[in-house]
Amino acid sequence: MSNTWIVIIMSSLIFISCNAPEARRPKKKTTSNFYKEVLEQNIKLNQLEKKHIEQHLSKDTVNSYLNSPNGFWYTYNKKDTINSITPVKGDVVTISYTITDFFNTPLYDKQTKIYKIDKEDFIPALQDGIKLMKKGETITFVIPSYRAFGVTGDGEKIGMNQTLKSTLTLIDIKKVNNEIN
Repeated sequence: MSNTWIVIIMSSLIFISCNAPEARRPKKKTTSNFYKEVLEQNIKLNQLEKKHIEQHLSKDTVNSYLNSPNGFWYTYNKKDTINSITPVKGDVVTISYTITDFFNTPLYDKQTKIYKIDKEDFIPALQDGIKLMKKGETITFVIPSYRAFGVTGDGEKIGMNQTLKSTLTLIDIKKVNNEIN
């Protein structure tokens, strides 16, 4: 081979190898598609959690759980069949409650709280559940994660996507008649 061919081949290789690689274009993913996918995934996860809860509760031969239209289940431990007064928006209630995981492992021991109905943040399912109660009643609530602390947990004892149980007693109701709701 002559030197001329070597120079031509070497020059060709250098020329070809000096081309910059072409960057791959990123997939375009619109925000609305992303949120739609996340929403669909959350719906599937919530349905799985609901199915798991219902299967577990159906095996409970001691308690009869009611399914709330607000996305939780509850059973009366102590029911008042005489009184008809329940708290409404703006009323101030005194409650005591415990929180356990779904299998009754204690997470938070008995707490006492004064709560203004629909005027303060609290566990979403319990905010709705308290409005079903009468003074002196005790109810155990089964709360799916999406009606409790969701994907974040509480940062302390309640984990991500954790189903909870809370046994709550309504100690007192202070009716607030003059407040504009």
